[in-house]
Amino acid sequence: MGPTDLIARYRRFLKRRNCAANTIKNYINILDHFNGWLRVPLEAVTTKQTDSYMDHLLRSRKKAKTINCHFGCIHAFYDYLIEDERMPLINPVKKKYRLRLPRPLPKHLRDEQLQTLFSEITDIRDRAIFTLMLRCGLRVQEVALLTADAIDCRSRQLYVFSGKGSKGRVVYLSEDAQTALELYMQKRRWSKQKKVFLVQKGPLTGMPISVRGIQKRIEYYSQKAEIHVCCHHLRHTMATQLLNADADLATIQDLLGHSRITTTQCYCRVSNLKVQRDYYKAINVVLQRTLPISENVSTSDKRGLRKPVLTN
Repeated sequence: MGPTDLIARYRRFLKRRNCAANTIKNYINILDHFNGWLRVPLEAVTTKQTDSYMDHLLRSRKKAKTINCHFGCIHAFYDYLIEDERMPLINPVKKKYRLRLPRPLPKHLRDEQLQTLFSEITDIRDRAIFTLMLRCGLRVQEVALLTADAIDCRSRQLYVFSGKGSKGRVVYLSEDAQTALELYMQKRRWSKQKKVFLVQKGPLTGMPISVRGIQKRIEYYSQKAEIHVCCHHLRHTMATQLLNADADLATIQDLLGHSRITTTQCYCRVSNLKVQRDYYKAINVVLQRTLPISENVSTSDKRGLRKPVLTN
């Protein structure tokens, strides 16, 4: 059985597991890239080849997250060959063989940045799209796949049927999100398309807007407002705002559709208002129980203290 046959069989295996179309496409692209780089058959690959492939990706200046994605895919492929195809192999990718990833803070927008950005968004459709991202924490693909039957304006609920990892969830409509959505639905022309957001200009008018189409719109408004922002920044902003408003971390996890609470906990590092309030509340209790440090310094010692000299 040739390498292309093995990869084709793996594609069918992923489809039987009901993996998302984008996931299957990415996995197969990675395996095709790996197979094209190899100088030995897939069945003969050892840790020597996978280590060399790691070096190849590093020389190509691939990001650590991309490299980890490659090796996660290759590891899963060889697990499939061993367990499902019953091939007498040893997985050439060591378990938990990953590069250390940086942990940047989630980027979110400040209140004044949000006002500047949304002042530029005058189109009714676009305003509804980005308000849903900001108030409901929807991913860009979830907005693109949103259907009319998923909206319950009476209960002010929105059902996400096509969440990441095929996980559905319920989110709730704020007053401004509901208003923006209703204004768009009143303007939206009748269409047989089940998707809510449609293309408004060009040869594809009336067709569902794509993920890339939405991303291009936020890039356009980002340039007009002179603020670096992408669709996911709006989702991060919602999480940070809710945390600053003392929303429970588990509640935010449910609204965002995170599988693990650790994913949601990353917002604690940027929720400065909540940390600030907690700090001053706690430190005031400490100061009431203990003598402030400044009161322990004698008068003569205070006179000897000099102001620091600032230099450029």
